[in-house]
Amino acid sequence: MTTSLAILGVVFAVAIALGLLAKRGHTMTLEQWSVGGRGFGSIFVFLLMAGEIYTTFTFLGGSGWAYGKGAPALYILCYLTLAYSLSYFLLPAIWRYSQGRRLISQADFFISKYESPALGMLVSVVGVAALIPYLVLQLKGLGIIVSEASYGAISPTAAIWSGTAALIGYVVVSGVRGSAWTAALKDVMILVIVVAMGIYLPLHYYGGYGAMFEAIDHAKPGLLTLPAAGMSQSWFISTVLLTSVGVYTWPQFFAGVYTARGENVFRKNAVVLPLYQLVVLFVFFVGFAASLVVPGLTGPDADLSLFRVAKLAFAPWAVGMIGGAGLLTALVPGSMLLITAATILGKNVFGALAPSSSEHTIGIVARAMVPVLALFALYLTLQGGQAIVMLLLMGYNVVTQLFPALVLSFGHKPRISAKAALSGILAGELTVAAITLSGTTIARLAPALPQVVKDLNIGIVALAVNVAVIALVTLVTRRPVPAQQRPATVPAA
Repeated sequence: MTTSLAILGVVFAVAIALGLLAKRGHTMTLEQWSVGGRGFGSIFVFLLMAGEIYTTFTFLGGSGWAYGKGAPALYILCYLTLAYSLSYFLLPAIWRYSQGRRLISQADFFISKYESPALGMLVSVVGVAALIPYLVLQLKGLGIIVSEASYGAISPTAAIWSGTAALIGYVVVSGVRGSAWTAALKDVMILVIVVAMGIYLPLHYYGGYGAMFEAIDHAKPGLLTLPAAGMSQSWFISTVLLTSVGVYTWPQFFAGVYTARGENVFRKNAVVLPLYQLVVLFVFFVGFAASLVVPGLTGPDADLSLFRVAKLAFAPWAVGMIGGAGLLTALVPGSMLLITAATILGKNVFGALAPSSSEHTIGIVARAMVPVLALFALYLTLQGGQAIVMLLLMGYNVVTQLFPALVLSFGHKPRISAKAALSGILAGELTVAAITLSGTTIARLAPALPQVVKDLNIGIVALAVNVAVIALVTLVTRRPVPAQQRPATVPAA
């Protein structure tokens, strides 16, 4: 236990040091603090994007779902791979448009494209609303990881408080550069540790992958296949499609795009990132291995499966290394989420309310919002919360409502009006709110429908409402084309 604590402490200290040292040689203007002066190359952009994708979810949520739900967890592997394919076309287009316009937030993009401050304000609200549960996810995961890796010596509450303080410190000082530097350490550790665990545990407890899956299939029939109802094939496909288009509507990805020095950065990463995605497969192997070794974890407790099996199989020093890597999966994305949300509130909310403010003043306000947002997320985390995957899916349902307006904005000018975009987003978000608060499913809304329809991800309903409202508003507000005068006809002879 002492060894594990010492390793956790060292990793934590190194992460903070890297985050603080990243500021050296740079004056932290708003642009430098939020988008790194737009000078990041392929490696740093890769680290930021991988840092945003491989979070505490990689450690806990992926293994927890493999442990408790089995085959449906594979949607995680599929949706990110599809999202990377989309990035090859989507991200260069966003980057090209941002050049020369000094965009630093997602809302800036929509304001500029649609020439609508009102739409920008709505996008800002949506962005922050989606980022908060995502940040709660990181803090929740941080508490679990540190408590488990320290063998209970550090409580989840103490870990969450310490992690929040660290985030506030190096985010305020170094901004996005601190995130990129700590991401370098995180990606090396997570790659080595997760792959090693995914190989060792099936071999150690079962003798190999084939024997592991045979044992699971015998002990838990149906765990390795999609169920006929509920998380069935239609749920799987609809969830993959919904979340894959939602990946790049997260506000922090726009900030990551703005940091790049050229558009080819994204094309290179679109080739490499799917290979890195294979790390998730080894996370699943850990969850599957744990399903028979540490049985009995139900509900949110399934997120504990990785550490429960790790503490049985490995020495304390190894558990400390696993915990250190897990710690970084919370700190790196947590820092980007804080930077993005604070930038939105400073630039697009405060800046809109006080348009005469200088960039320096806006930068001060943005940094001042970091502790406010962090403490608010900490409060929500300590109040409890849902399982890690469910928190992630909730955020996706919120942020995906921006996708139609984003896609329809490409081209010389947007294909829809600002009014249509605003109406669609608002309708979609109200639908998400109603669904979330009521716990409604398609099966409840229309029990007579075929099972394949009832099992669709409920987020599809909100997106369909969004698109329908966009089409309706566009149809109603479209200006009639003046009738052209017909040329004079020659009288018949």
